[in-house]
Amino acid sequence: MEILEIIKKRRSIRKFLSKPIPEKVIDKLIESLIWAPSAKNLQSRKFYFVFNQEIKEKLVAATFGQNFINQAPLVIVGCTNDKTNNQHTKKGENLYSICDVSLSIQNLMLLAYSESLGSVWVGAFDEERVIEILNLSKNLLPIAMIPVGYPAEKPKAPPRLSKDELIKFIK
Repeated sequence: MEILEIIKKRRSIRKFLSKPIPEKVIDKLIESLIWAPSAKNLQSRKFYFVFNQEIKEKLVAATFGQNFINQAPLVIVGCTNDKTNNQHTKKGENLYSICDVSLSIQNLMLLAYSESLGSVWVGAFDEERVIEILNLSKNLLPIAMIPVGYPAEKPKAPPRLSKDELIKFIK
């Protein structure tokens, strides 16, 4: 499949089959995170791969009851890592690590789709509860949860802005 086709066909999946993800595919997901671009190659990110059902149920509570999270065989929690942040500028201090995590997650979601897996970005959660549940060190801040598994649904494409609304050419 071509990358543009993958980009256009990937959907947010909130219903998953109870089918395990093969270890070979897990390894590819990890590689997709590692090889994402990174601001100044600081790689200011860390990811937690949660398979444990009890922990996933606690994460559901931290996401204000988004029950599809514990249906997925895998939940990945993406964290910024301020030990590797660029402290030289406000932008570097506040934004680069968020961009690093986001770029990694985009890679992961596209690779997941290419492997017939579904995923969804979950950003609505109580950060402090997630920190407590995963026993994160003070330098880590969770910014996204990505449930991953084989889809039990096939959502239609949502509407997109037109090129004219989204793009401004400056010549």
